[in-house]
Amino acid sequence: MSAPLSDQLFARALQLMPGGVNSPVRAFRSVGGTPFFTQAAHGATLTTVDGRELIDFVCTWGPAIHGHNHPRIKAAIAAALERGTSFGTPNPAEVTMAELIVNFFPSIQKVRLCNSGTEATMSAIRLARGFTRRDKIIKFAGCYHGHSDSLLIKAGSGALTHGHPDSAGIPAVFAQETIVLPYNDTAAIDAAFAANPGKIAGVILEPYIGNVGFIKPDAGYHQHLRQACTAQGALLIFDEVMTGFRLAAGGVQEIEKITPDLTCLGKIIGGGLPVGAFGGRAEVMDQLAPLGPVYQAGTLSGNPLAMAAGIASLQMLAELKPYARLDALGRQVCTTALAAAKAKGIALQAPQVGSMFSLFFTPTPVRDLPSALTSDAKLFGRFFQNCLDQGVYLPPSAYESWFLSTAHEGAAIDRACEVITQAIKKL
Repeated sequence: MSAPLSDQLFARALQLMPGGVNSPVRAFRSVGGTPFFTQAAHGATLTTVDGRELIDFVCTWGPAIHGHNHPRIKAAIAAALERGTSFGTPNPAEVTMAELIVNFFPSIQKVRLCNSGTEATMSAIRLARGFTRRDKIIKFAGCYHGHSDSLLIKAGSGALTHGHPDSAGIPAVFAQETIVLPYNDTAAIDAAFAANPGKIAGVILEPYIGNVGFIKPDAGYHQHLRQACTAQGALLIFDEVMTGFRLAAGGVQEIEKITPDLTCLGKIIGGGLPVGAFGGRAEVMDQLAPLGPVYQAGTLSGNPLAMAAGIASLQMLAELKPYARLDALGRQVCTTALAAAKAKGIALQAPQVGSMFSLFFTPTPVRDLPSALTSDAKLFGRFFQNCLDQGVYLPPSAYESWFLSTAHEGAAIDRACEVITQAIKKL
């Protein structure tokens, strides 16, 4: 009997691409086994090249808030395709997208479109440095902002230790301009500003962390950040690449009632196509070329296909207002998992807001990177495989956020909850 087609494809891919993948988490290294290859996706379901149908809790890492291959988004792309794939000039859809973003996010007066979340955060950092004429940036352990050199840094031995590179190829001198602090620690913020007077250009964070599992802020934490940045003349940068438009129409800043100076967006504003954006106060944004001295450019920025897909996605969010429905789905999954874990005698944490959540196999409440890392990754790997065997696909890592879509309502969410219960019982 021949090997499954996914196994055959992965064997070929291993000879052609590092690790056989184009993004590391796809390799299944932390959960074991061989990754499957997706042939198609519709609604809440992925269909593999071997014909398996899997209920999907990754949702292409966030963009598929309306489900995969939504007919309205597909029609918008098809209509745009008739007009061309790329122009290298301004196009009307860019203006429509900018209007939508500015209308949704009161903190954004002007916006610049780009091609990925990494581009958005990288450019926002450069802009903060150019606007303030300062060099140092504060980020937080556990917050991921893409793979640009200034931001791919993890914490050192103490709260005020300058970061060390989290990847080969990053010069130590770059890392020295990045200060890594523990998340949810207001004293560390105050100490960092006190130790670096007049040197910190900006503070960047995922306002709800989604890249080490899902972690919420302590009450008052964002307010403290806002006050500290204002007092010290630093820019507060919210990386809402994951959370923007997914948790609320105006992102976490709407939920928390915080006004950042700059906001980074991505994922949903491309409707599943590659896209990014960053925006904020006009006086800051006007420092960008061609008006100001901070250079940023991109041949494919504002690509008409991505704009068409994103406009359709955002317009549906405005019309359908699905956030209460999505929150109910998220609570259903987390309540189910917690009940099954309690019955089995397994410690479990399930932080959740709206359609983003995580399951941490730990008795420790998760509020920062160290507490997230107390989660039993090996136990999660077994849980992951139990779910996958029964047709439910989870993020292939113990330290990633899960995502839901409106397409999960009904049979998909009910079946997924049954599988999650059975998967925990087997642990």
